[in-house]
Amino acid sequence: MAATKDAVLDRAVDLAREVALEIAEEPSHVGEYLGAVHEGDRLVSHRFACTARGYRGWAWTVTVARVPRGRTATVCEAELLPAEDAILPRPWLPWSERLRPGDIGPGDVLPFRPDDPRLEPGWTPTGDPELDEVAIDELALARVRVLSPQGRDEAAERWYRGSRGPTSAGAVASAAACGSCGFLVPLQGSLGTVFGVCANAWSPDDGKVVSLDHGCGAHSETDVDPLPSEWPSGGPLIDETSIDVVDRGPARVAEVAPVVAADDAPTDALPTEEVPTDEVPTDAALTDEATTDEAPTDEVPTDEVPAPDAGDAVTGETAPPEADAPVTEDVPADEDAAAPTPAEAALAEAAADADAPADADTAADDDPEVPAADGGDAPTSR
Repeated sequence: MAATKDAVLDRAVDLAREVALEIAEEPSHVGEYLGAVHEGDRLVSHRFACTARGYRGWAWTVTVARVPRGRTATVCEAELLPAEDAILPRPWLPWSERLRPGDIGPGDVLPFRPDDPRLEPGWTPTGDPELDEVAIDELALARVRVLSPQGRDEAAERWYRGSRGPTSAGAVASAAACGSCGFLVPLQGSLGTVFGVCANAWSPDDGKVVSLDHGCGAHSETDVDPLPSEWPSGGPLIDETSIDVVDRGPARVAEVAPVVAADDAPTDALPTEEVPTDEVPTDAALTDEATTDEAPTDEVPTDEVPAPDAGDAVTGETAPPEADAPVTEDVPADEDAAAPTPAEAALAEAAADADAPADADTAADDDPEVPAADGGDAPTSR
């Protein structure tokens, strides 16, 4: 039921202003009259604008009333109330709920909460060695209270949605996730499937819990992209003021064709005399005849005559024959041997004359003189 108008209370504006001026710090803080509000039967509130700094939209409110059939207005209460467009503080919170993460500083202590929903009673030893070993040693549940499923879920949600989850600016700009980083230390239990602890001193998240799909620029397996050089890429520069010594290794000596001496000319260019092989006596026959006639060994010719060296004269002295060395009938021609000299021709004729029986002295006296190879004196018998 709507309140009816009351003429006595509606005319009590001056009374209400006097009360507002009494409760205001300064008279200037009470502004213009804003109107009256009928709160109920014989109950009216008069409102005045508040001009105090910081109280925009607020109004001084003075409520007056009267008794039934009364003609005098009485002040019930006076207060400063906000309007619809007033600047209001945050809703009131209990002191136990006003704390926020990061509010606790050094030396601050929180009150004990026995009914904290984030915790639950810990493990009570049962006497079974296997169960107690797993719960106490491996899972570390031998505490008075441990994290409850609600507390675990709240922590996982807070960590994953925070600055160390996959949606942070560093994680979006990173080249690889923390799950493949060598500095990640996984957590134990069910939280280890999503989170780990960063152990990289160069990372901004060092020592903090990060999600496996988080990332930063200090990943152990990433590298920086090669940057182009700031120097201009010009043509090559030639330094003509210095000399570079290059080690080419040991020098290779070129093969030079041997020079053929005049005395080593091919034998085809000089005429040779054909000596019949059937008239050449063997070394054994010459040796026997020389021994029977007691002729000196140096005067017995042999068929082995050393080839003269280039520029040397033939002395006519021959080496003593070897009795055991057989002489073959076929004498191969040496391609490199020189043409037969006059001394060799004379020795061949002397060997042919040795087939006839003669005295050693007669053979020595009848032996013709053999000219030297270089045109000198013939060798004489000793």
